Amino acid sequence: MRVVAWTAVVLAATVAWAVLALTRGERINAVWLLVAALCSYAVGYRFYARWIAHRVLRTDDTRTTPAERHDDGADFVPTDRRVLFGHHFAAIAGAGPLVGPILAAQLGYLPGTLWIVAGAVLAGAVQDMVTLFLSVRRDGRSLGQMARDEIGPVGGAAAVVAVLAIMVILLAVLALVVVNSLAGSPWGTFSIAMTVPIALLMGVWLRVVRPGKVLETSVIGGVLLMAAVVGGNWVSQVPALADAFTLAPTTLVWLLAGYGFLASVVPVWLLLAPRDYLSTFMKVGVISLMAVSIVVALPEMKADAVSPFAGSGSGPVFSGSLFPFLFITIACGALSGFHALISAGTTPKMVQRESHIRPIGYGGMLTESFVAIMALIAACVLEPGLYYAVNSPAGLLGSTAQSAAHAVQQMGFSITPEVLHRTAVAVGEDTVVARTGGAPTFALGLSHIFSEAFGGGTLRAFWYHFAIMFEALFILTTVDAGTRVGRFMLQDSLAGVWKPMRNPGWRPGVWLCSALVVAAWGYFLLAGVTDPLGGINQLFPLFGIANQLLAAVALSLCTTVLLKQGRLRWVWVTAVPLAWDVTVTLTASWQKVFSSDPDVGFFAHRGLYIRAVAEGKLLGPAHSAADMQKVITNSTVDGVLAALLALLVAAVVADAARVWVKALSAPNPLPTAETAPVAGKAAADREEAHSGTPSAAAEARR
Repeated sequence: MRVVAWTAVVLAATVAWAVLALTRGERINAVWLLVAALCSYAVGYRFYARWIAHRVLRTDDTRTTPAERHDDGADFVPTDRRVLFGHHFAAIAGAGPLVGPILAAQLGYLPGTLWIVAGAVLAGAVQDMVTLFLSVRRDGRSLGQMARDEIGPVGGAAAVVAVLAIMVILLAVLALVVVNSLAGSPWGTFSIAMTVPIALLMGVWLRVVRPGKVLETSVIGGVLLMAAVVGGNWVSQVPALADAFTLAPTTLVWLLAGYGFLASVVPVWLLLAPRDYLSTFMKVGVISLMAVSIVVALPEMKADAVSPFAGSGSGPVFSGSLFPFLFITIACGALSGFHALISAGTTPKMVQRESHIRPIGYGGMLTESFVAIMALIAACVLEPGLYYAVNSPAGLLGSTAQSAAHAVQQMGFSITPEVLHRTAVAVGEDTVVARTGGAPTFALGLSHIFSEAFGGGTLRAFWYHFAIMFEALFILTTVDAGTRVGRFMLQDSLAGVWKPMRNPGWRPGVWLCSALVVAAWGYFLLAGVTDPLGGINQLFPLFGIANQLLAAVALSLCTTVLLKQGRLRWVWVTAVPLAWDVTVTLTASWQKVFSSDPDVGFFAHRGLYIRAVAEGKLLGPAHSAADMQKVITNSTVDGVLAALLALLVAAVVADAARVWVKALSAPNPLPTAETAPVAGKAAADREEAHSGTPSAAAEARR
């Protein structure tokens, strides 16, 4: 029966992919994307991930994990695999799987679908699982520290610098998306604020009141979460309460920084893990409901399979051709370096058994990839004219529905001012023109699908604002977990120069490193909120490239360890994704630095504005001569940083290659930093029960 069932899954995937590949010039149903993705994920998880776990990594449940050896009730806490899956998924799934696919819809739905599914199954999920495994086998070490241990001082130092710099950029960008989503939204602010006390209750309930009662705690948390979501809608309709929860962006920045610090220093079981687990209810629930709605409503994909912009590289949403910029725009959801920070951060310190690495590492990435497919569908079920009217910049569209409709018609797509006005009214907004960033488009697509499946157009405004709140909740969980990971990385980096830092539980070190990490991303966030051309807005163009450069560091580490352990036969599992990622990302970095197209190259963009200043002209987004100088400075900084980050990662890969040559020429496997195996509690208890005498491992524990 299993053979029959899996044969049916493979046949369903084959038919769905054939429909996507062969259909040209006609619209297809979104269900085909759903079937292709889900069946591919199932096959990848059941066969490929299982093979990697057993043959390549050789997971062993008789070994203790760092959570069991170092259980300190703060960072190292053995955690139920269901709760840990929720924490891990919530931590890795941020803005990327929602925003990236929506922007990449400019290229058509087929390239994005192929990369999201194939990239996740063959690269992203592999990176996450292998990195998590390596960290579990190394006492929960951070990515930078493992690179220093396994590659060497030169490549390791370059990796630490690159990882810390990229991490600050990524956290600030993610935090900016949260602030923009919550500013002026009492519904979202109230609902998200309530998740904190709910999570504290869940943590105490599961740890103190009813230890081990995961299902019971889940029910309590789920009911309270839904009450918070419904209550947020009620709060937004009561003027006095709405005013209280309508916060200015700067206020949200300080609150977010305070929450990030708190989540980084309190015990992981008290706030971070239960809150992320709670958020996963909402994330997986909404995405699953969206999948059901697609089956019920059967929406058509309005976008082209492959758009003309895929070859020209001159699209209005972002500039650049399909290669390499599709693979930079869609990072989270396919292959994301940020995931490696979590896989070598909080998660390895909480794993109970090595067999849990596969569902958490590989399965968590597949779940995020499914979110990306849903986001792509949300963008592509909209009429192309509406999609471009929402996602094109204001400088191109103008300030009115009439000017926007005219600009979109000039692109070759049909839209009228009346349609734009009706759409805005339907979702309860003043306008939907130039609502860039991806989040409004996802909300429009989700509200369109939900309203067709449930309740008709009368509920579209509700679903739209629900989606905005959902996106903020979705993204916030990456900020708190990322801050804690940054603290771990900084502690590891300082351990070599300051002896007290070698104890990860030393409270002054915990507080100091947490404060430094929050101060780093908080500074860029605050500056970006107060200045449209400053702070993190200055570094925002580096987000995609920086994230994929981080993946190159992680995959270099994975490949190095496999070679050092003499597993040449299986090294292609990580080496092939590494080769692809390095090729794509360094090509994109080269073009961003050296391209003569001002819409692509940072320095070409700088030259364009320098010439405009000399001629006394103003170019958007600048509104004054001072703004023009800021744009010139930003382009210079972005160009220099893009080159510097690329050089740092190239140094990591080059130093790793040196180790590869050494490993290939050595007669025996090279030593690694893997922790010596210690029999785990389960194995020791089985041995004791079988023999009737205490095992060595049991005696050691006693």
